[in-house]
Amino acid sequence: MRTTLTLDEDVAQALDRLRRERGVRYRELVNDLLRRGLAAEAEGTRTAERHEAYAIEPADGKPRLASLDDVAECLEITEGRDG
Repeated sequence: MRTTLTLDEDVAQALDRLRRERGVRYRELVNDLLRRGLAAEAEGTRTAERHEAYAIEPADGKPRLASLDDVAECLEITEGRDG
């Protein structure tokens, strides 16, 4: 299939740099990158569908620390006395 694309300048420069580094034709490079991007997009969609949304809520809604200045107090509250 033949089509015309208008590329942003930064994308065109990146493609040209990669084309020279890999020593491939422009068409091969663009097709390879598009295939990879489309596969990653499809994988990301499938991964997102597998996970259920969840929310984190505080146990009682009240802050347990008045200040984060006392590191020992923070550790005791979050990890317990025995750490």
